[in-house]
Amino acid sequence: MLIDSLSPRRFFAIWLLLGAQSFGGGSASLALIRRAAVDAHGWLTEAEFARDWALVQLAPGINLLALIILIGRRWGGARGIALALGGLLVPSAIATVLMTAAYARFATLPLVQAALRGILPATVGLGLLTAFQIARPMLRQSRVESKLSLGVAVALICACAALAAVWARLPVLFILFGAGAVFALFRGVTARATPENHPVADSSTTPK
Repeated sequence: MLIDSLSPRRFFAIWLLLGAQSFGGGSASLALIRRAAVDAHGWLTEAEFARDWALVQLAPGINLLALIILIGRRWGGARGIALALGGLLVPSAIATVLMTAAYARFATLPLVQAALRGILPATVGLGLLTAFQIARPMLRQSRVESKLSLGVAVALICACAALAAVWARLPVLFILFGAGAVFALFRGVTARATPENHPVADSSTTPK
C-alpha cells in the first residue's frame, strides 16, 4: 500500500538522486536518507525512523540496505523495495567504480592526500548530526515519561559508547542486546511501580 501520492517513477527518481549524492560513507548516506524519508516526503516520522534504524542494527550485513528495504516496503511492498534499492545502488556503484579508478591513478599526489584529510572531519560531523537526530525522538519520549527514564537513556548512550571505545573487539550484538535488555528491565520495573498497576479499592465497596 502506497504511503503517499508519489508515482513509481517519481519514487525511483528520488532514490536515484540520493544514490548520486551518497558520498562520504554510511553516515552521509544515512543523513540523506533520513532527510528524504522524514523531512522531505514524510514517509516516516522521526520516531519511526529511529525505531527502524535500531531494528536494522540487529540484522547482519549492511544496515543501510536493510533500512532501505524497510522504507521501500512501507512505500509500495516488493515494488517499492526494488525501486528504492535499484535507485540508490546504481548511481552509487557507477560513481564508486569511477572514483576508485581515479584514486588509483592520483592517490600519491599531496593535494589528494590533503583533500582526504579535510573530508574526514566533514564525514564525522555528518555522523554526529545524524546520530543526534535519530536519538532525539527517543530522548524526547523518555523525558515525557520521567526524568529517571531520560537519565537511563542518556546513561545507556554513554555506556555503549564507552564499551565500544574501551573494548573494541567486543561483539556488536553483545552491546545491542545488552542495552536492549537493560532498558527492557527498567521498563518492566517501572511499570510494576506505577500507580495504575495497583488499583485503589472502590470506596463504595469498602466495608464500614
